[in-house]
Order: sequence, then structure tokens, then C-alpha cells
Amino acid sequence: MKYFSANLYVKMLNCAIAEGMVQEDFANWTTSLEEAKKLEVISAEEFLTAHELLDDILGPGFGVRVGQQMIIEDYGVLGLSWRTCSRVGEIFERSERFFKLLSNTFVWQIQIEDDISHVILNREAHRRGMELSTEASLSATVVVLQAMSEQKILPTQVSFKHSAPNDLSSFEKAFNCSILFNQPQYAISYKTKDLNLRTAKADASINSYLLQQVDEKTKGIKIPGSKFVRDVESLIKDALPTGIPSIHHIADLTAMSNRTLTRRLSETGVTYRDLIKKTQESIAKDMLRNTMQSVGEIAFLTGFSEQSAFNRAFKKWTNQTPSEFRKSI
Repeated sequence: MKYFSANLYVKMLNCAIAEGMVQEDFANWTTSLEEAKKLEVISAEEFLTAHELLDDILGPGFGVRVGQQMIIEDYGVLGLSWRTCSRVGEIFERSERFFKLLSNTFVWQIQIEDDISHVILNREAHRRGMELSTEASLSATVVVLQAMSEQKILPTQVSFKHSAPNDLSSFEKAFNCSILFNQPQYAISYKTKDLNLRTAKADASINSYLLQQVDEKTKGIKIPGSKFVRDVESLIKDALPTGIPSIHHIADLTAMSNRTLTRRLSETGVTYRDLIKKTQESIAKDMLRNTMQSVGEIAFLTGFSEQSAFNRAFKKWTNQTPSEFRKSI
């Protein structure tokens, strides 16, 4: 079955409401707004029909305007994985892996030509709804790349296979570059140096974990419990120098709710509090054994704001003070 993410459908309907429609206008649709919020995907037929109906009602460029309203959080774990990529253009290089969560109707491809990179959207526009959906996809690309880089990078050109609508004002505002129609392929072009920009939130360890989450969702697999615990420990370890991370903070990094994170840990027989203590103890012992850092520095790096609190905790873990532990090695 050809499908689109239900989140994209919900976003489209919410944008229509923002432009003057009301929720009751969708009451007789096959899938209402409230029903869609409970779904993972929606059929391509229904999604594309919605695009056609809304464009007729709200006028040319509605798809482009929807794309401009997308925020990276709308993409869930997928958006978080984009944000933590090392480079902006990386999301297109991993197209098949990343975009399956959004739809199975297209694949991105990059063609580099001198200092310009053409990001090609391989999709057959067999009906008007697909043309409109493509307008939304290319428009959203501008927003997503700016969110990833936290810079106002702009395309140099955007190309559409289909003919131009009567009103191009939404297109001109969204793309702010040369806009071509009746072209052989759908594409959005950027300076190669812009696609090579480091993302503002680049984090290899978090990104690695999030890619596993993407695989879970796209392949129907589940990260083994022991591996999951090690991944969470790694996220806690990275966060400790700025203080003990809340469960909400780690849940956000893993694109889970607090409840889901707690449940996944419980399935392996540990609690979040246990994991914090275990990680702190492990880091503290390793540093006392293998570094010359002071006890105060180690206290800070394991999430304690005061050395005295660290001393008390370490004594409880080992029946020794940090200094005694170091001398006994």
C-alpha cells in the first residue's frame, strides 16, 4: 500500500483550519482530524485527495504554505535524527532509511554539479494531488534545512514537473529564488557548501541512538533490552557534566514519553534512578583509577554540584571515600 504519515495529514488539516476552515468541514471525510491523530499512516489515495480538495477551497499554493508551517518536531524521532546529523545534506544521503516514516512514494537523490548540489525528488506526478504534495515537500525542505543549520540558507533554484498555477505569490515567498515549471524532474538546488554546513545540534552519540529508533519504526524491529539500557547510559553520561539529567530530558532525546522510557527500562529490570546511580558510580570509579583529576572535578563531571554530596554518595556505593578508594588501587 502506498501511504503517507498521518502526522502530515493532521498538519495539512490544521493549516486549513488556520486559513479559515473549521473542523466540522472535515466531518464527512473518510478520516476525520481526530481519527487521524490516532493513526500512524494514511493511504496515499486519501492523502492526495485531501490535497486536491483543500487546494480547490483555499487557492493556489496551499501545499507550499503547508510546507512552510512544518517544524522539525512535527517529524517526531525522524526530525530529531535530522537535527543531530553531522551535516545538513546528510538527510538526503540517507533518504531511503529516513523518509520511509513519512511516505513510500518518493526517494531523494543528490547530484553535485560544480559548486551547486541538486537535490532531486524522484516521484511520479500521476495526479494533481501528487503535484501539490510535492510542492509541500519542497517547501518544507527549506524550513527543515534552516532548522537544522539554524542559519537562513536559501535554495538557488527550485524545479517542478508540472505547470505553474495562476498565483505564484506563495511560491515566491517560500523559496525566494528562481522557480521553474514544466521541468524534467522535481528538484531543489543549493550551494554545495550550504549542504555541507555542520548542523547546529550535531551529536554523534544521540544521532546513532535515534537512527536505531528510526529502524525500529521502519522495520518493525525492537532494540534488545541490554542494548537499550547501554544507549540510555551513554546519553546520561554525556549529560552529567551539566547536572543530573531529568527523565524528561533523556525521554526527549530518545523521542519517547517519560512513561514509555520508564516501561522500556522496567522491562530490563532497572529504574531510571538506578541507571543514574550506576552511571555516576561507574564514571567516578573509572576517573579515580585512570586520571589525575581532583575529587572536586570528578564530583562535577558526575553531576554533583558539591563535593560533599559526591563524597557521601560514593561512600554509600563503596563503603569508602573517593580518596580512600584512590589510595587502595
